[in-house]
Amino acid sequence: MAQDQLPDRKILSDQALDTIFREARSQNKWLDKPVSDTMLHAVYDLMKWGPTSANCSPARIVFVKGPDAKEKLVACVSEGNKEKTRTAPVVAIIGYDARFYEKLPELFPHNPDAKNWFTSSEEMARITAMRNGTLQGAYLMIAARALGLDCGPMSGFDHDAVDKAFFPDGRIKSNFLCGLGYGDPAGVFERLPRLSFSEACKIL
Repeated sequence: MAQDQLPDRKILSDQALDTIFREARSQNKWLDKPVSDTMLHAVYDLMKWGPTSANCSPARIVFVKGPDAKEKLVACVSEGNKEKTRTAPVVAIIGYDARFYEKLPELFPHNPDAKNWFTSSEEMARITAMRNGTLQGAYLMIAARALGLDCGPMSGFDHDAVDKAFFPDGRIKSNFLCGLGYGDPAGVFERLPRLSFSEACKIL
């Protein structure tokens, strides 16, 4: 426990922190073990509580499981990601709703004017959607790991092709992909270094 931790605050065990962060690895190979729809609901029902600005919640997710949908996605990814995409039990397409602000009267009811913050500036809406949708994608990975799944995030794909295939109305834009399932340890690369606190942070 950090010395300044409040005594009445619960903190996660070292085992839980290892599961979510320290021992978690990006997966490249997958065991042939399915992920249930019930599990996907549980992942979403946990990740949705992560904070977003003005509770805007712009992430929209397609969980690709079926063979036809999987092959449609495989056609959109880079060569190095094809096998990972094809063999993952589930691949989540994490996108963001460009018109997320239409939900703000429901999601942020204590400020009736919140929708107008974004309808008046397309650029502000785009940046807000991208930033907060990315945050929610990270929450999805944390939730999945916390519930016992492994994750394999991927960015090598044709965004336009994915959007055309999975978000044809043009309103939702793809951000990144994430394989979900139970990883095969044989496909895990050697642990790579991370920047130290002094390299990445300042306290002013």
